[in-house]
Amino acid sequence: MNWSETLATAWHAIRSHTLRSLLTVLGILVGVAAVVVTVGLGLGTQKDVSEEISSLGSNLLIVSPGSSTDSSGVRGGFGTSTTLTASDAEALDSEIAAPDVQSVAPEKTSSLSLVANDTNWTTTVTATTTSWPEVRSREPAVGEFFSEEDYSTSASVVVLGSETADELFGTTNVVGQSVTIDGSSFEIIGVLESAGSSSSTNLDDAAIIPLTTAASTVMGGTTASAVNTIYVKSASDEVLSAAYQEVESILLNVHGITDADSADFTLESQDALVSTATSIYQTLTVLLAGVAALSLLVGGIGVMNIMLVSVTERTREIGLRKALGAPPGAIRNQFLLEAAVLGLGGGLVGAVLGIVVAWLLPGIIGSSVVVSVPIVFVALGVAVAISLTFGVYPATRAARLVPIDALRSE
Repeated sequence: MNWSETLATAWHAIRSHTLRSLLTVLGILVGVAAVVVTVGLGLGTQKDVSEEISSLGSNLLIVSPGSSTDSSGVRGGFGTSTTLTASDAEALDSEIAAPDVQSVAPEKTSSLSLVANDTNWTTTVTATTTSWPEVRSREPAVGEFFSEEDYSTSASVVVLGSETADELFGTTNVVGQSVTIDGSSFEIIGVLESAGSSSSTNLDDAAIIPLTTAASTVMGGTTASAVNTIYVKSASDEVLSAAYQEVESILLNVHGITDADSADFTLESQDALVSTATSIYQTLTVLLAGVAALSLLVGGIGVMNIMLVSVTERTREIGLRKALGAPPGAIRNQFLLEAAVLGLGGGLVGAVLGIVVAWLLPGIIGSSVVVSVPIVFVALGVAVAISLTFGVYPATRAARLVPIDALRSE
């Protein structure tokens, strides 16, 4: 028999037991679909995080407070202290000390209640400076951002996110109206362009006010001068490293620290955050793919089990073919082809199912799922390879049957 005849015989044997064949490939099908979806989830999450971080700009440095130590000597994690102040941001915004720094925007955030008419809405209120739109690449879609005069006079003005405006007023056309923030009245002078949201942050649900105003109203107190984060934008990507050194040197000097290892602040670049996130999600993707691969292994065991059953059921057929002169190789090839067809068929259906699920899933979980074409082909190849591997023993067993014994079997 040539290969085409062998393939036709194998296909006929599979079609003769359609239900059994479908149940056999179920494990392969689920395994391939799981590989496609889980790897897609990992890649999609990695893509979302990278886009979220990169949207701030590749030439951005982020300064966060260092760790804190309470009166009992318990040391908190980084970001639990109030080691950064508005004066630190002013020191960084110096053309002489930091020539490679283009602009600086400190941020102080707090979750506060906003009231407009009879509507109450809690959102993140960010107190910052006039450099914020340039540093964070956010501009008002309606109205304007607060000016230097608003900042210097501690004007009670606010710029809302598009979703915040819609929740409070039912429209984004709210310039000139008033909103009460934690008991203080603010005039709305602008509404930011929509920036979307991620799995952890809704960038459109926000309220931006001058840092000077916050210090005397909604965010005053003993930590009025403290800020949560300082964003530093370098002049270009090429001088990001130089800007990093300048920012670190200035802050160490301002804080009176001689050893960088003892710094009471952390300094990170966007590139570093992207690299870290990518590394984490690559590891997660490998782990998920490994779990999905176990389904393929179980599917391979199912293929071997059914192939052994098939050999037992077709013992007389095998004996008759060998008595008529069929060599052991032809018998072995037929059963190996059956195993390969089962693996390929289950893999193809599983790949289609995985792609469909990957297409539907983002609308359910709100996270991207990226279908990797190379991974689909790899999963198909692995499915066929596993089926062939687990089909070797049944095929060899069939090829070694003695014709006279096979013909005597009931």
